[in-house]
Amino acid sequence: MEQYLVGGAVRDLLMGLEPKDRDYVVMASEQEMLDAGFTKVKASFPVFMKDGNEYALPRREKKTGTGYHGFTVETKDVTLEEDLRRRDLTINSMAMEIFGKEFFDPFGGKQDLFDKVLRHTSEAFAEDPVRVLRVARFRARFGPEWAVAKETRFLIKGMAKHGVLDELTPERIWKELSRALMEPFPRLFFDTLLQCDALHKLFPEVYKLLAALEG
Repeated sequence: MEQYLVGGAVRDLLMGLEPKDRDYVVMASEQEMLDAGFTKVKASFPVFMKDGNEYALPRREKKTGTGYHGFTVETKDVTLEEDLRRRDLTINSMAMEIFGKEFFDPFGGKQDLFDKVLRHTSEAFAEDPVRVLRVARFRARFGPEWAVAKETRFLIKGMAKHGVLDELTPERIWKELSRALMEPFPRLFFDTLLQCDALHKLFPEVYKLLAALEG
């Protein structure tokens, strides 16, 4: 069974950082995982444990409702590229083979990492409004030399305009905000939302304060 380290852990390793979390994708079926001694731990989509590590099958998501949980998940006949395509940013859409030398980067994440660009992986980004907050939080973590890609700013503006951000609950907004405030450049969280024309939707009081200060 082909096993890959995926997502933020690959990004962190390429940046010379020690990953806080390691996510693995295994190209197998549920039965093959069970036969190999993995223990299934989640029912919503197949996640398994073995030797203290968490492994998932590659999955495809389809938007079926509103909110963070408004998705159905498919795992049958899903390729690694399809799994990476559903992730938020290109820098989080790379994979490294664990027992081989393959580096899989179908969306140019390594180049964006080098160029310090936050770019959405696919149009599926617009299906999950939490990702807007994550973009702002990543910039608060990485610093002002990082930029949001023009096409990603345009996509976020469209999400704000069409009410997609209204699906976010106060609890979810606070969760991302509280994490952003702990990053090295917390102001960039708000600056990024302002640049993407989303601040007035998510934090209207902050937007009004900035408008008053500038006026």
